[in-house]
Amino acid sequence: MSVTDHDTVAAVTDVRTAAREYGVRVITGIEITAVENQRDIHVLGYFLDPSDEALGSFLLGQRAARVARVEAIGARLAALGVPIAVEALVVETSATSGRSIGRPQVARALVAAGHVTSVQEAFDRWLAHGRPGFVPREGASSETVIRVIHAAGGIASLAHPGKLGLEPRLKALAHAGLDAVEVFHPDHDASLVERYRFLARELDLVMTGGSDFHGDPVHGREPGDVSLPLIEFERLCDARPHAVG
Repeated sequence: MSVTDHDTVAAVTDVRTAAREYGVRVITGIEITAVENQRDIHVLGYFLDPSDEALGSFLLGQRAARVARVEAIGARLAALGVPIAVEALVVETSATSGRSIGRPQVARALVAAGHVTSVQEAFDRWLAHGRPGFVPREGASSETVIRVIHAAGGIASLAHPGKLGLEPRLKALAHAGLDAVEVFHPDHDASLVERYRFLARELDLVMTGGSDFHGDPVHGREPGDVSLPLIEFERLCDARPHAVG
């Protein structure tokens, strides 16, 4: 198993400890947010060294940017007449705590404040791209994120490209050093799986996959709902530059 939290490796030790009790092998993972033209692009990192100093410094900046964005969203929501306790959110997940903050926490705060009845409604009405409470993200390029993952001894995989319509970027990112593409994902139907399988082979990329579980029942998913076929997992392991994770 691999837990790929956004912009943090804070859970790695707990995940290893919990998995050891059940004889489960843990692959160190992360999901780092890159930004292109005010649009998020998620890059998964596997087998990286969570103690890498350069990685830690980079992630500290990533989390600081997340805090600033949540504060900006909170201010915008207050101006729209739907205030939330944004200060409490920031204290709970400060940039230096190792925990990551983002729109899901804001969505839950909107539910807690009684402004919406569900996390999905919070996104649909206020937080999704183009909605009144949306604030664009600022951050590193995809190429920079790939380099950071490589420097920490990891493999870089483009996350859920079908979900975000990222096929036009795949070839350029492969040329920039991308190692893999997430073929198996809950938002990829059978036709998309076959499409990205074909592109992975064409671009000499290995394949990754996962459930994209976010710890919230609203997603209708559980860990392991979608997984990587064993043969592709073995190819992923064979592609790693170092025996890390």
